[in-house]
Amino acid sequence: MIDRRVSRRFFIMSSTASVVAGTALGRPASLSRLGYKSPNEKLNIAAIGAGGKGAADIEGCKSENIVALCDADWKNAAKTFAKYPDARQYKDFRKMLDQQKDIDAVTISTPDHTHAVAAMWAMERGKHVYVQKPLTHSIWEARKLTEAARKYRVATQMGNQGHSNEGARQLCEMIWAGEIGNVKEVHAWTNRPLWPQGLKQAPASEPVPETFNWDVWLGPASERPYSPEYAPFKWRGFFDFGCGALGDMACHILDPANWALQLGHPTSIECTRQEGRTELCFPNKSVIRFEFPARGNMPPVSVTWYDGGEMPSRPEGIDADTKLGDGSNGSLFIGEKGLITTGTYGERTRLLPDTRMKDYKFPEPLLSRSPGHYRDWIRACKGGEPACSNFEYAGPFSELVLLGVIAQRFDGKLLWDGDRMKITNHREADRQVKDSYRKGWKL
Repeated sequence: MIDRRVSRRFFIMSSTASVVAGTALGRPASLSRLGYKSPNEKLNIAAIGAGGKGAADIEGCKSENIVALCDADWKNAAKTFAKYPDARQYKDFRKMLDQQKDIDAVTISTPDHTHAVAAMWAMERGKHVYVQKPLTHSIWEARKLTEAARKYRVATQMGNQGHSNEGARQLCEMIWAGEIGNVKEVHAWTNRPLWPQGLKQAPASEPVPETFNWDVWLGPASERPYSPEYAPFKWRGFFDFGCGALGDMACHILDPANWALQLGHPTSIECTRQEGRTELCFPNKSVIRFEFPARGNMPPVSVTWYDGGEMPSRPEGIDADTKLGDGSNGSLFIGEKGLITTGTYGERTRLLPDTRMKDYKFPEPLLSRSPGHYRDWIRACKGGEPACSNFEYAGPFSELVLLGVIAQRFDGKLLWDGDRMKITNHREADRQVKDSYRKGWKL
């Protein structure tokens, strides 16, 4: 039986930690002193990354004042620049944040390897931050951003938008109500990658376009020649820039499991099967198993991740016509008393078989509902309750995902000491916990 009091404590935990700055010594927060605006004032928002996903993130904040746009690739950002002609344009986020003093908050939608340095640069200057998933490129960076959010007392949100969905909350409430009993297995899958992986040689170099600041795009990554095979889209498959299929989708698909099962640190991670790993790139497909110890009165649980089209075995009694998750992406929870499945972003959460949903009534809500992932963050920036995927939640969750990223690079089971942030049985794997930065870049 799951203790609902534990669950309630869990979902309010991040809010408590995030507002401690405003309630220290029993005094109410001074919103103006902490850089918050009145709810009826518009924020001045800047974007680091304005093309691709950055365009969608800016669109999500269009109710506010978009005052600055930064992108190393002005060709890729051209449509966004045209849409917000009054916003000042930059190629280097460091210059933008140091020169333009009216910025209240920043969206960060760059490749994974520059998330942390851009977010830290903004937070150190008192800016609220919305950072795309995965929160960072390395575990050490995720831990540092979590600590920095507390230190600088800014509103934060990671861009795993399913965390604001109704279905993700229903999944938690179903688990906490004991609908399928104790959960001992979770299986999660994606059809990613949709970009090249498994490359054996570095791409051929080409001249850097005049519209592209290659040095800024490289950020802390090691020096190399420009190639369009890296930017603007195919960077995800390279170890130095992206986090592969896990980085793209696990912060969505594993989120309901992390939330409902209060996963915390795993004890071990192992890539049990893969195809196409090279010295440069993530594999074309993989299967990764995470083992978690008992948490409170929840029993140990295994979580298995599948990418590249790999799928879990269909549960006994579930016919081939029954869709698991949303088909090519989703997750499956196997409990002592039944099954629950949910989609990529926590949508269409339901018991299996589907006949169990006939006349089914979801448990009474325990979790507060979100006004939408961007609105949730904007509200927090203006002094409202902390955003639901603030860094108190998103930082530790990203660490979990990034352990899977490391496991894809090495054979055998890796043992994890989360408190010490250390892989204890594999020296080479442990070196991947923290990225090396090239000269001129730091966190």
